[in-house]
Amino acid sequence: MGSIVGKAMDENMKKQQEFMLKTQRIQQERMLQMNNQMRERMMAAQIARARDMFHFFACFYGFALIGGVAGFMKKRNPTAIAPLLPLTFVFMYQGDMAYGDKMVRIREEADRIMDKEAHLLDLPHGLPTFASIESARLKQLEEDRVNQGHDIFL
Repeated sequence: MGSIVGKAMDENMKKQQEFMLKTQRIQQERMLQMNNQMRERMMAAQIARARDMFHFFACFYGFALIGGVAGFMKKRNPTAIAPLLPLTFVFMYQGDMAYGDKMVRIREEADRIMDKEAHLLDLPHGLPTFASIESARLKQLEEDRVNQGHDIFL
């Protein structure tokens, strides 16, 4: 009789463990999906910001171009168009970021760094451990207690 109850408990425990593993896996998949969607939204916002900035800079560049060319034509002095050289580089960079394939090149370079120069990505003092996090938490808790004691007398 005891072995039947023991087998039933073992089966029940195995089912419970399988259920917990399945639940954890689903939760992790949801977290990964959520993190990916948040990353995609942040990237879309970054690209939208670059495009908005490009539109403002395009207007500025257009006015500077018209003013520079008009000044050059009027006085025949090349200093009127000299600022257009650096502005052109900035304008092209912004255009590449907003509408070009700059993001693709950045992602490819990031992949290359991760594959070939992973040592550059190491965190100072390495990855945080449970012990280091718990130690910092307890230290902060102790500091909060001490500070609360001082607040009473102030």
